[in-house]
Amino acid sequence: MHSDLFLPMKLYIKPWCPWCVEAVSWLKARGYSFESIDVLSSEAAYTHMRKISGQSLTPTLEMPDGKVLPDFDVRQLEKFLQANNIHP
Repeated sequence: MHSDLFLPMKLYIKPWCPWCVEAVSWLKARGYSFESIDVLSSEAAYTHMRKISGQSLTPTLEMPDGKVLPDFDVRQLEKFLQANNIHP
């Protein structure tokens, strides 16, 4: 559990997207805290994801500090988290 002051990273997904399913599984298996947001269920979330990433592809990861990783696979996700010193 995390404190109310901690904002988890946000993972924008489409439920049928294989890269999204893989990213969710990878993050969960390693103990990362994140909020999964289905952009197909929320027009506002989809609009926000497009605004922050400049594109419409998922998965898209948004960090509390504003960093964004759009349209990635788990190798790119792992490199991004390591480069930004982000740990579970």
